[in-house]
This record gives sequence, C-alpha cells and structure tokens, in this order.
Amino acid sequence: VDPGFDAHDVLTLEMSLTGDRYAKTAGVAQLSHDGRDRLDAIPGVESSSFSCCLPLSVGYGLPFNVVGRPTGKSPYTGGSSWMSASPGYFSVFKIPILRGRDFTEQDDGSAPGVAIINETFAKRYFPKQNPLGQQILIGKGVGPQFTENPRQIVGVVADVHDGGLNRDPFPLMIVPTAQVTDGMTKLNSNIQPMIWMVRTHGDPHQYITAITRQLRLASGGFPVARVQTMSEIVVNSTARQDFNMLLLTIFGAMALILAAIGIYGLMAYSVQQRTQEMGIRMALGADRGRIRELVVWQGMRLAIVGVVIGIAAGFGLTRFLASFLYGVKTWDPLVFATVPVVLSAVALLAVWLPATRASRLDPQQALRIE
Repeated sequence: VDPGFDAHDVLTLEMSLTGDRYAKTAGVAQLSHDGRDRLDAIPGVESSSFSCCLPLSVGYGLPFNVVGRPTGKSPYTGGSSWMSASPGYFSVFKIPILRGRDFTEQDDGSAPGVAIINETFAKRYFPKQNPLGQQILIGKGVGPQFTENPRQIVGVVADVHDGGLNRDPFPLMIVPTAQVTDGMTKLNSNIQPMIWMVRTHGDPHQYITAITRQLRLASGGFPVARVQTMSEIVVNSTARQDFNMLLLTIFGAMALILAAIGIYGLMAYSVQQRTQEMGIRMALGADRGRIRELVVWQGMRLAIVGVVIGIAAGFGLTRFLASFLYGVKTWDPLVFATVPVVLSAVALLAVWLPATRASRLDPQQALRIE
C-alpha cells in the first residue's frame, strides 16, 4: 500500500512541553520557529517541521461547519480528523500539494485563520465546488478550547493513510501551529507531546546528536524522547499484520507439505498393494509407460476431486479471512487460479514418484509376491 508520504530519511523526536511559556499558542509557535531555524541550519538537514501528530497516527476528530451552507437537521456539516502543523510539514514527508499553497511564516496568530484539507475531504464535502477560498468553522460548540473564528481553505493536499496502512484515508483538516487556540494548545500539552520531524540527506541516525543539541537550545533545555525514524514507525505499524501473514504462511506451507507427504504415502502404498496386478498387466503386454499413466491418473483423479472441493470450500470460507485483508478481494481471481495449479503440481510430483517405481517393476518378480 502506498502510504501517501515518503518515510525514507526522516527522523522524528517527541518533546513534552510544560510551564507557563508553552501554555499559550504564542510560546509554542515561537519554539516552532526557533527550533526549525536551528534545525535547518544543520549541514545535511533538508527540511524540518513541528506538529502534534505524525502520519499513520492522526487521532483527533472534530465536527465542522462550512460557512454559508445549511446543515439541515444536524448542527454540523460533517466530521473530520484534525491536526496542527508548522510550515514545512508537507515538504518533510513529500506530500504533494494538489491545489493552493502550503503554510508560511505569515500564517501566525495575528493573520486571518487558514486551513489545508486533504483530497478525501475535498471530494466528500466539496464534490462540485472548488474548496479553495471556502470557509470552515471547526469545533463550534464542542467546548471552550475549540472556540475560534472561521478559517479559509488555502490548500488541498494528497491523501495519506493516517489511520494506518490497512485503512482508507479519511477527511483531514490541518491548521497552522501558530493559529491553534490557546485552549487547544493547553489541552494538547496535557494529552501528548509535540513532535519534531527532520528530513536529512542520508541516514537520519547520524544526525541525532546535532539535532537533539539544537532542540535543547531552542526549548530552553527540554529533552526529547522516542527518537525514531519514520521508516521504523511504518514497519511497527504493520507488525501485527506481518505476524499474521508469517503465521498463515507457515501454516499454509505445513499443510502443503503434509498434503504432498500424504498423497505420496497413499500412492506408494497403493502401488505396493497392486504389485501383482501390475505384473500381470505387464505380462499381458502393457508397456511401462501405460503402467505409469495408470498410476498417475488414479492419483490425480483423487487430487482433482480434492482441489474442486477445496475451491468450493474456499469460496465459502473467504468471509472469515476478510479481517486479515486490505486492498485484496477475498475472492481474488489470481489466488483462486494459482492455488489449484500449485496444489495440482504438488500432487503430480507426489504421484509421479510411485508411478515411476511401478513402471520399473520386473513382471516375474511381481508375480512371485504373495
């Protein structure tokens, strides 16, 4: 699955902000500005950003209203995920801006409120309109922390799998860090740390010392925690699915091996039981190729019946696998075409060995066997 962003060469660092300075948005915005100035000055750093959230882990959900649009029975136009980010967020992760512009340093607390939405948001709530220039009011009535003025949509960015690689992108609103309400800034600082993101030229691990030193200087001594690359975060996000895949692969391979051993054992036993019959057939003129074909056909006839029954059962049991799959149909034609071929090939190999042995029997010795 294409996550919608480039995770390579990106380092992430968490920082918990406490104290009166960071209880208001102005202090956090100044830290964001100073920290990014210091990070961008480090040789080898391509770009940096400061945000509440990372791709694959956006967890805020807020209702909103489109200014000037009737809402009907509901008090809101709809609901969407929400996050804050400083300028540079989209360049760090190489998320394409499809329409409009990115945040700039001029989008501060004294400037008119702005927001950027993702492509899913635009398609769902502005299917026949240009969202640029439209105004949205986020979180009205939810609580005093969310009270704010309408924001103008200034950009549309490509979708990112923020809920995980196994979930479709959902609507997302992004607002500048410097324009978050003071109430929301204080609430966020009590819930989770803020996150620094740095794109580097080459392996991000070699820049950890320089980056952490500059962030300590910018924040007045605050430490950073959970230093990890975005690639590691992506790998960890699919750890459970990877384990399930490995487990099912092992079980499937064991089943295939046991099936091959079972077919081989059955056919070898059958050939042994029919040794005299084979001798009589060859004594009456049957050539070795005919004997081999006889044994192969007997075994493959049973295997083909089993494959047909297995395909039918597979179609019926696919609903139990639906929770394991994403982006793949439970009745995927490639799977249902490939698996019978593989199983038939395994069965043919398991049958061919006893058939070859049967074709090499000496008729005289076979007739003497009691």
